[in-house]
Amino acid sequence: MTIREEAKLIMDAALKAALPDTAVEKALIDLPEVSGKLILVAAGKAAWQMAYAAEKKLGDRIDGGIVITKHDHSMGPIGNLKIREAGHPVPDMDSYTSTQEAIELVEDLTEKDLVLFLLSGGGSALFEKPLIPPEEMDDITHQLLASGADIVEMNTLRKRLSAVKGGRFAELCAPAKVFSVVLSDILGDPLDMIASGPAYPDSSTRSQAKAIVEKYGLRLSEQALSLLEIETPKDLGNVQSMITGSVRQLCKAAAETCETLGYTPIVLTANLACEAREAGSFLGAIAQFHAQDGKPLAYIAGGETVVHLTGHGKGGRNQEIALAGAKAIDGLENALIFSLGSDGTDGPTDAAGGICDGQTAGVLREMGISIDEVMKDNDAYNALRQCNGLIFTGPTGTNVNDLSVLLIK
Repeated sequence: MTIREEAKLIMDAALKAALPDTAVEKALIDLPEVSGKLILVAAGKAAWQMAYAAEKKLGDRIDGGIVITKHDHSMGPIGNLKIREAGHPVPDMDSYTSTQEAIELVEDLTEKDLVLFLLSGGGSALFEKPLIPPEEMDDITHQLLASGADIVEMNTLRKRLSAVKGGRFAELCAPAKVFSVVLSDILGDPLDMIASGPAYPDSSTRSQAKAIVEKYGLRLSEQALSLLEIETPKDLGNVQSMITGSVRQLCKAAAETCETLGYTPIVLTANLACEAREAGSFLGAIAQFHAQDGKPLAYIAGGETVVHLTGHGKGGRNQEIALAGAKAIDGLENALIFSLGSDGTDGPTDAAGGICDGQTAGVLREMGISIDEVMKDNDAYNALRQCNGLIFTGPTGTNVNDLSVLLIK
């Protein structure tokens, strides 16, 4: 088996282990008794898979509901639930109209009713009703993405400009109870930050939100700035929340598969949070140091890196990790680096990530392609496409951060 074939097995096993089906079914054991209606609301890139698992378990106990996921992430009808697709990473009109439908489903509930709220990463864009004009919300989201702000900073700001984020959706559900099942895509699993915490008390403050605006020099209207002065809910008595999965599952499954393939696995971290190209260079540096050790080694890192946009190319953070790694392992016969997003999409592309070996940089050189120039233009997608370096999985049904692996054969 080639090192690339082994990499494919590791990817497949990790993604399978991170699917939410079993985790959702397990969480539903603790579902409270319902004497009134049971309404299901699912939002996020894993919303369809989570809702499917819940409907399979609960069946006609569900009185109605809605599933809001990313465009092209639906896999078909689910019982009596409405299936909606919307924009990510930037919300679109489908995000706003779908969220309004969800609000209308819960606004007239009583204390006897229960909302089963299934939440996953991507919900910040997919589950949204802005308190400012949609055009400005789009612009602010673009500014945050381009600035290199991390996901916690982005959500701290966006929740104050929204009618559903920062615990406000749970307030809209009251007096009904909310049972929230959450698939985590943020390091450390902070419930108030995952998808901007629609059903969890907000720990961030208005002073932190204003500091983020100043830090990145963001352009906000007077209306938006005034909303930053309004504090978000700090106490929600109608909510019970459960975390069902995280990036640790990805790392654990990857390590187990590496071991079965004869590698000695080393999990470096499940909290990788740095510049994408720095992560790739670091993995490459490890390869250079250990390439002559004479035994198969696998270095595994989970987390979520960031990209500062300096160009106008096409790519994503995982593709930048792989391409930066390719430069560092140039010429090594026995090394490979891959990095992928667990949801199957990396940035605004149709690829899940990138994969490079010791020959990748040389192949690009022969084509007249400079990795340094590609990185300046943030055009990793087109470079990797030229050398069979893109990973395609399609929508996976889960979303628990990213997985980066260095293999030394």
